[in-house]
Amino acid sequence: MKKTVLYETHCSLGGKMVEFAGWALPVQYSGIIEEHERVRNAAGLFDVSHMGEIMIGGPDAEKFVQKIVTNNVKDMDTGRVQYSPMCYPDGGIVDDILIYKFADTKYFLVVNASNADKDFKWMKDNIEGKVEIRDVSNEYAQLALQGPKAQKILKMLTDFSLEAIKPFRFEQKVVIAGVDTIVSRTGYTGEDGFELYIRPQNAEHVWDRIIEAGKTEGLVPAGLGARDTLRFEAALPLYGQEISEDITPIEAGLERFVKFDKGDFIGRDALLKQKEKGPDRKLVGFEMIDRGVPRSHYIVQVGSMEIGFVTSGNFSPTLKKNIGIALLKKEYCEIGTDIEIVIRNKAMKARVIKLPFYSKKRRISL
Repeated sequence: MKKTVLYETHCSLGGKMVEFAGWALPVQYSGIIEEHERVRNAAGLFDVSHMGEIMIGGPDAEKFVQKIVTNNVKDMDTGRVQYSPMCYPDGGIVDDILIYKFADTKYFLVVNASNADKDFKWMKDNIEGKVEIRDVSNEYAQLALQGPKAQKILKMLTDFSLEAIKPFRFEQKVVIAGVDTIVSRTGYTGEDGFELYIRPQNAEHVWDRIIEAGKTEGLVPAGLGARDTLRFEAALPLYGQEISEDITPIEAGLERFVKFDKGDFIGRDALLKQKEKGPDRKLVGFEMIDRGVPRSHYIVQVGSMEIGFVTSGNFSPTLKKNIGIALLKKEYCEIGTDIEIVIRNKAMKARVIKLPFYSKKRRISL
């Protein structure tokens, strides 16, 4: 297994190490629910150095990125971050990525760890024009400081006006604890927060200074377990579950990130056809009526008829109940529809509810 530069740090903090996407990473330290609630109410620090980074440069960089993603990078200002699916010609998703615009001729793409090699090959196979593609994953460690107190904590380590970094924007050469850092106001938890890209040799120093600064504010180190329950409550898609090569952005409810009016891009014809016809299945949220925890790929049925499958399911630490996301035939997607989740060969009652389950705009008091 691969190890991030913070592997020994996680072990010294009591992190329970597991394999994820070929990496040894902490699934939890003090406990998933404890870490989840700290992020919702104070702050948590995640090591996400396993994510991949790919640099796209050259005179035709913008034109190339426009071709391989469904969103419209032409409208981006320098310093913006954009989310986008990247699709196959049939509309299935290669990966979902974050696009950082450094300049018209330079884009920094952050991709899922499990897809990094596949994504890099896909881009190389579809290269057009004067474009240079480099896998720069080994040049960066990545930390995610998330939660309502993230800005207050990070301000203790920098003179930079973090308030100037608005959501889905970033700044380069921000000095954090004496280290040059790329800081973006992004994250994967449904909370305010920052993602920091730093040279690997500086990762332990920055991690330690953030942990130290955040002690009085309730900051805790957080692992993969809390990262998953947090993103799940916020209904943020996970590759291999809500999105995949067999699930299109239209089916996944990501149509707002597909810009048909920008011109041609890989997957456009298939996605436009699906949009005009209407997808045969959609992602919906549901809550369990019967006892039982839904899990990924459990069958969903009505009566004896299979109508779809669970993409993600878990106990919600915030809502204090068992909930899930499922890909269902369109005629069963209406809010309030009664469905059944097959858990250990037994049909358990559930009901379709609105997504997302949690939003910081309608924060739930705990």
